[in-house]
Amino acid sequence: MMRELRIHISSAFDPLSSAHKAPRCILEEILGGHGVFYGVNKGGKEEEREITLGNCGVSLLHQRDLVVNLLVRSSEIVFINFYADWCRFSQILAPVFEEAEKKIREEFPDTSRVTLAKVDCDAESGIAQQYHISKYPTLKLVRNGQLLKKEYRGQRSVDALAQYIRDQLRSSIQEHTTLESLDEVDEKKRHIIGYFADKSSENYRLFTKLASSLRDDCQFHEAVGAFSEPERSAGDSIVYRAPNTKRQDIPYQEGFQNYEALLNWATSNCVPIVREITFENAEELTEEGLPFLILFHKADDSAIVEKFTQTVQRELLSEKSGINFLTADGAKFRHPLHHLGKSEKDLPILAIDSFRHMYLFPNNAQDMDKPGLLKQFVADLHSGKLHREFHHGPDPTTAYPTPPPPPESQDTAGTPDEAASQHIPHDQKPQEEGSAKQPTSPPESVFKNLAPSRNRYTVLRDEL
Repeated sequence: MMRELRIHISSAFDPLSSAHKAPRCILEEILGGHGVFYGVNKGGKEEEREITLGNCGVSLLHQRDLVVNLLVRSSEIVFINFYADWCRFSQILAPVFEEAEKKIREEFPDTSRVTLAKVDCDAESGIAQQYHISKYPTLKLVRNGQLLKKEYRGQRSVDALAQYIRDQLRSSIQEHTTLESLDEVDEKKRHIIGYFADKSSENYRLFTKLASSLRDDCQFHEAVGAFSEPERSAGDSIVYRAPNTKRQDIPYQEGFQNYEALLNWATSNCVPIVREITFENAEELTEEGLPFLILFHKADDSAIVEKFTQTVQRELLSEKSGINFLTADGAKFRHPLHHLGKSEKDLPILAIDSFRHMYLFPNNAQDMDKPGLLKQFVADLHSGKLHREFHHGPDPTTAYPTPPPPPESQDTAGTPDEAASQHIPHDQKPQEEGSAKQPTSPPESVFKNLAPSRNRYTVLRDEL
């Protein structure tokens, strides 16, 4: 007997409903015309349903990822609580989450706009691994089928959760009534500007969808009506305005027919896949809850930064929701280098900071562009191989040496107040050339004190 899928959809979710945004066409695309059994929490009662497309009644219950794909594409936003029944923080959150769902459902009854769901990670370990769940509870948001990097870390109250959802559903588009006002946008920000004849067109609908997807990455502006005609002589148009520019806009030239192409174009402009980490933004980046793949380099070595960027774009785009790709000025970040047993003379250096340990790239950093090397390094983090080898020695197939296991030590995770007082030191003095201390145990993360507090989460393992 097959075990029922333990994904609880906290609404009267019916993907075949005529009122729902994800009808039969989505099912046919995902399931290829097959049927599927799935469990839903409908009216407080779990039930098993069969959806039949065509003449085949094949059960795909064991292919849970298909059902998850259906769920996350069914609403504009899907807010998911990843939990475990035995976790006391999950137990505390459970009634709060249920109450917040009821409040949101009263305000937004249309499930095509928002769906709240929860995943039992013990029963669905594969789904938990797919979403890189390392602590309970974890609250993540999926917008238009895309997982947001930044998880919810706010107050766990009914009002706070409900307000978060309201904020996510609120339009992020700034409306303009003159072209001149577009010259007054914040020059330090990235901007996407849409010029449209009216708001009833399919082009405008796609623009609002784009703005919803990238609301945290770009500022969106609309100019709708006759006054915008000079900017749309060839029809509705969308342009990108880079920071520190005014009328040097980059137009989108592929047309509106392919939304994926439009999204990719906007994402490439709004979201630099490789970002620079500084003392000013380190805490913000840490709050995204993703490990860091960091290139430490000399300030004037633009060539290695370009090589790193190109390699990431070529091989690791699919990993961007699970890890942050960063560059760091090695002269400013001497403290992390010291933890790695390195100094400025060793630059460039590649490493992963998992918020517990730091792992050195096992190859020469200059060889990062060799096919597969960097991708395997990231894969070894997510599989737990890097952590396992640090504590138990190299796997039989591993060709590179690893440091010996560390001595037993007590958990050093701090309280929020302690963490706030243990930021990265700014005044670390330079080491003498060649004086770097070689690590004899797994180097500890420099950023660990900004990681999620054990006063709020049950942490599953040391890696995020």
